[in-house]
Amino acid sequence: MTFDPAGVSAAAARARAEGTLANNFGRIFQLPPFAEANDRVRAGLLEMGEKGGLLDAKDPLQEGPIRLITNPELSPDNVDNPFQTAGTTFLGQFLDHDMTFDQTSRLGVPTPPETSPNTRTAVFDLDSVYGRGPASDPQFYDPADRDKFRVESGGLFEDLPRTDGATAIIADERNDENLMISGLHAAFLRFHNRVVDRTRAQGVPPALVFATARRTVTWHYQWIILREFLPQIVGQPLIDHVLRFGRQFYRPPGAAYIPVEFQIAYRLGHSMVRPSYRANLAGDDGQPFFGFIFDPAGEGQADPVDLRGFSRARRRFIGWQTFFDFGDGELKRNKLIDAKVSTPLFDLPLPAIPGQTAPTALPQRNLLRHLTWSLPSGQRLARTMGIPTIDTPELATFGIGIENSAPLWYYVLKEAQALGDGRLMTGVGARLVGEVFIGLLQLDPQSFLRVEPNWRPTLPSRRAGDFRMVDLLTFAQVDPSSRGQ
Repeated sequence: MTFDPAGVSAAAARARAEGTLANNFGRIFQLPPFAEANDRVRAGLLEMGEKGGLLDAKDPLQEGPIRLITNPELSPDNVDNPFQTAGTTFLGQFLDHDMTFDQTSRLGVPTPPETSPNTRTAVFDLDSVYGRGPASDPQFYDPADRDKFRVESGGLFEDLPRTDGATAIIADERNDENLMISGLHAAFLRFHNRVVDRTRAQGVPPALVFATARRTVTWHYQWIILREFLPQIVGQPLIDHVLRFGRQFYRPPGAAYIPVEFQIAYRLGHSMVRPSYRANLAGDDGQPFFGFIFDPAGEGQADPVDLRGFSRARRRFIGWQTFFDFGDGELKRNKLIDAKVSTPLFDLPLPAIPGQTAPTALPQRNLLRHLTWSLPSGQRLARTMGIPTIDTPELATFGIGIENSAPLWYYVLKEAQALGDGRLMTGVGARLVGEVFIGLLQLDPQSFLRVEPNWRPTLPSRRAGDFRMVDLLTFAQVDPSSRGQ
């Protein structure tokens, strides 16, 4: 996608004058940065986020992907989170791709966020799935039935539509970064198509079928965000407090926007990723398919040994009983939210990196992003928000003066570890994530929370008036029972 820098600057100026930020990024707090953006600080952050360093969980990858799951004692820094399923991570990634995409700012180079366009809409409207709709983006839709999405297979079960070169034909290329996120995107394609069938069966006029189905899909999705996902991340008491008493910090004067403080804090999900997963129970010639989330050995393979995306093969589908609780005893858990990151995330494949540029260690990229946005320290934000601070003396090791001025991403992970036992975000991180999530729903003129706050789900579910991910996957017929697995 090509952007016009002059047009971006002009749009940002208009947004500031109007008291909105259009579809750009912005700030909640006007505070000094945690550190100066110079070569010494950049070098210190790269050291902090390097493989084998402070943030590396040092998983014994030589043990292989199966043993790291079946023998958790091998990775003492990747402890199970009893309140989250393995699917929580990838649902969180899917939500991120629905509300934010920065394609223009440069790592470690200070950039005013108001000049950086967000190429996703700053609401939970599934534009990462629907694109601009069947009229403007027909390539995503079934040419024989424009109300429905294209869904292909090529393996045992559904897959994203792809070119002959296996490039996914979807509205957001990031939803093919790994097998779990591509499987989730494909599940949403099937979910929409099944809702279209139901909508037609209810006698909705043909001209209204697509819009009606999309609203049904989107509202059930928003319900899952508010009632299932967000409580697992920040806890129900905070959600109840914000809904009852309002948002204290994220209070846009106009349209919703993505604050850069939130954009960094929400990268908590990188701490939740396990080194390896069981993708399915019987997809690998009748045997389970296990793989590292990323493995350099998979580079260039048509059917990679790891769980990267960008490919199609018979075994490359997701058995959702590993990731969400269908009550069959097959569920696997997330890892705790803490200041340790699984070792495979220090060697990202280039196709999984927007722009395909170094560094390839995800923690290094996250830390350099603080310089891009000139972000305040976690301690400074805590004091500003009236939240007790935590200490980070271990950062003195890097000699750049940040032991009492921690990068926000590291701070919220350490905060969750120290104050929430790694089970939930707490303090600064919880406030930023909770308020922005709820704010995006409240500020969206088409969300159920804005249009019909007492609305309840209408699709079939295990519990009347409720709707969870297992219900969505079951309705989409990608659940274990529908597949006979």
